[in-house]
Amino acid sequence: MIELIKYGNTNTYLLKGTKGHLLIDTDYAGSIQGFFKAIKEVNVSLHDITYILATHYHPDHIGLVSELMDLGVNLLVVETQIDSIHYSDEIFARQPALKYKPIDAGKAKILGISESRKFLKELGIEGEIVSTPSHSKDSISIALDEGVCIVGDLEPIEYLEAYDDNEALAMDWNVILNFKPTKVCYAHANEKLF
Repeated sequence: MIELIKYGNTNTYLLKGTKGHLLIDTDYAGSIQGFFKAIKEVNVSLHDITYILATHYHPDHIGLVSELMDLGVNLLVVETQIDSIHYSDEIFARQPALKYKPIDAGKAKILGISESRKFLKELGIEGEIVSTPSHSKDSISIALDEGVCIVGDLEPIEYLEAYDDNEALAMDWNVILNFKPTKVCYAHANEKLF
């Protein structure tokens, strides 16, 4: 089951597995109170969340990761994201009032893309994680067997014709369309039915 948790500008999704729950993305640093209010509204406790997974390491997707890790939630990092974990540190450093703490990558569980289906199955979630790097080199998407794809900041398929150089975006959408999605969930747009 997928739960949309809305408390800022970035859609956060909770994948509820039979053996663990996976939080996809967080909002910007400084939004922890909004996060707690939002999860309470959908009857989710912090202790229900087993892992956090960022679709990519831009500041509006990872702002709460360190705080949630300090509260006992595990960070899941896909191998293609390792070099980008600290991408937002400099951005947050220019905003000291946010009191952002860089992510402790040494405490993260690193996952190979080829291992993602097995890992998700251990949480009771049927699907896999795929690389969709047209937005940023570390961008990933989650394709669930039930037909839902969570694509982070992947540009909508309708934008393909708007770009002169759309090869990377087209390749990402070919990956997503191979899963025959019935619904696509974006980080900054409404869900789209296919």
